[in-house]
Amino acid sequence: MPLMSKEEYLTSLRQLGHRVFIQGRRVESIPDNPISGPGAMAMAETYYQAEHAPDLFTARSHLTGETINRFAHIQQNPEDIIKKVIMLREMGRRTACCFQRCAGMDAVNSVYAITYDIDAQYDTKYHERFKDFLKYIQNRDIVPAACMTDSKGDRSLPPSGQADKDQYLHMVEEVKGGVIVRGAKLHITGGVNSHELLVMPTRALRAEDQDYAIAFAVPAETKGVTFVYGRQPSDTRRLENRRPDVGNLYFGGCEALVVFDDVFVPEDRIFMKGEYPFAGRLVELFAANHRTSYGGCKVGVGDVLIGATAAIAEVQGTDQASHVKDKLAEMIHLNETLHGTALASAARGRRTPSGSCAVDQLLANVCKLNITRFPFEISRLAQDIAGGLLVTLPSIEDQEHPEIGGYVKKYMTGKAGVSSEQRMRLLRLIENITLGTGAVSYLTESIHGAGSPQAQKIMITRLADVAGAKSCALSLCGLQTLV
Repeated sequence: MPLMSKEEYLTSLRQLGHRVFIQGRRVESIPDNPISGPGAMAMAETYYQAEHAPDLFTARSHLTGETINRFAHIQQNPEDIIKKVIMLREMGRRTACCFQRCAGMDAVNSVYAITYDIDAQYDTKYHERFKDFLKYIQNRDIVPAACMTDSKGDRSLPPSGQADKDQYLHMVEEVKGGVIVRGAKLHITGGVNSHELLVMPTRALRAEDQDYAIAFAVPAETKGVTFVYGRQPSDTRRLENRRPDVGNLYFGGCEALVVFDDVFVPEDRIFMKGEYPFAGRLVELFAANHRTSYGGCKVGVGDVLIGATAAIAEVQGTDQASHVKDKLAEMIHLNETLHGTALASAARGRRTPSGSCAVDQLLANVCKLNITRFPFEISRLAQDIAGGLLVTLPSIEDQEHPEIGGYVKKYMTGKAGVSSEQRMRLLRLIENITLGTGAVSYLTESIHGAGSPQAQKIMITRLADVAGAKSCALSLCGLQTLV
């Protein structure tokens, strides 16, 4: 099958038939609901770009030799990872939100490598199964959502020690032809916009947690699967008639609670079943791949915020002020630093035993740890330059009101030649990215997505060659040992 077009993707989503609830109501068509529609359009943009910018957004499948969407590609070398990071930045620039597809891409790359390793140790057949699943994804140009994070219950206890065993997704029983699973996955980015769910463990496991060491894929419409759409700040602005007040007129991110209530998983869709020593390795590999991806998508959103901030400074007549120039320079410096660490992680990628290429894990964690901080400073500087009107701005409707519209137009105007509406639209976009629905992915997700800051610090400490650095220091000052 050739690559799907944007409209073909949206049609496939309308026909999916999965069970989705938004604010307590069952939703039949995700693209046509005002709350969920912007998220579907952001995902659809990945299809549009594959059609119109194929050099960056497509690749050649190493399995079939056919042209596929790069979001479904298994990285073969560092150049593939570099192109991925650049592609993600371009998507961030075009949507200014989480376009939801990089987690699935990073998941398929991680499961591809780990299933090979499991087979080598246990003589299982997971890798061939996964390759068949991947061919299915590539040949139909469909989206798998990465489902990793469990609800976790009492976080001081392991999965097997929970009072409610369902707080971590687990195998309930083995049945003819497969297994039954139960539990939930939280914060699933783009889950409602995906055709398949690729489920993975969320943490390292021990022998007593064997039933939680399960990785598999099921269609989104599988019986027993329910999606509960997550709320976002200012999301009900999408219900208003005057959409300019949403800031980002076309796109948005989305997350969901995904419940698996006694779901049957057929044997040919199971990629890990009880091999608990590999659960932690899968989590670490996925986290590293995904942490590098953040140095693409978040940087692209940062580009938009920097552009909007530069534009609002020009509109308000502050663009030539030295302190504004200095702040814009700092925003650019922080944003490009994030991109640079992601590219470095990609350039130092290594080949796995499966033949795929994985990022440099140390630099991936350095990249992501910076991402937990820098977007907040970039946002602070944007709000500083934008001014207090960012949060006291009247609505677009007020500007058009027959009695008060004249006041709004008069007093919301910046420098001569720029209308009040132009100023208001720019401020709304900055508000969206730093405070509204866009802040979900640009700020909070920058902290917790792909693992919270402490996870990166643990990995950095583990991966850094402190012993080698210490040896160099001792040698240079004439010491052989400290004790």
